[in-house]
Amino acid sequence: MEGDEEKFVTPGEVLGKATELKAGKGAYVSADDRTVYASLTGFRSLTPPPEGSDDPRPTVEVKGHKAHGPVPEPGLVVIARVTKVMAKMASADIMCVGPKSVREKFTGIIRQQDVRATEIDKVDMHASFRPGDIVRALVLSLGDARAYYLSTAKNELGVVSAESQAGATMIPISWTEMQCPLTGQVEQRKVAKAGA
Repeated sequence: MEGDEEKFVTPGEVLGKATELKAGKGAYVSADDRTVYASLTGFRSLTPPPEGSDDPRPTVEVKGHKAHGPVPEPGLVVIARVTKVMAKMASADIMCVGPKSVREKFTGIIRQQDVRATEIDKVDMHASFRPGDIVRALVLSLGDARAYYLSTAKNELGVVSAESQAGATMIPISWTEMQCPLTGQVEQRKVAKAGA
């Protein structure tokens, strides 16, 4: 196993089977296939189980390399730019974790059921987000190997900045609408409550 110690891995890379390894920092187990994956970029390292442990599996960790910026984790608030809106979900590039900008590319997905807390079945993704919108969202979990599941289901979460078709920064006028200051045109969005 010594040769494995300094193996460089990236998010989504398979580290091993959950039956043989425990996931430590920088790693997670996929419930679908009981496989341990890397959740960040860095070097794979194995720690033998503590003496007297009932669990014989070593713990696998991914230790970040020096240029490593912040990493989205469940429970943290992120700022992301919407890149694509589909019928059931929107995808976004995560730009900041808390106040810190990220140095790597992290993708987030906002599913229809995670847009707002009420009337979930009536959510229209195209009336909630548009490509280019800047959203404040909560990280729910690392979804599949390549994207984080994000939620905007709290009042203070949602679109914080959006550009109108005329190219102006729109002003929020309600929970669900933003207005272009140039044309007066109103567009629908899932708006984040200001001042949060």
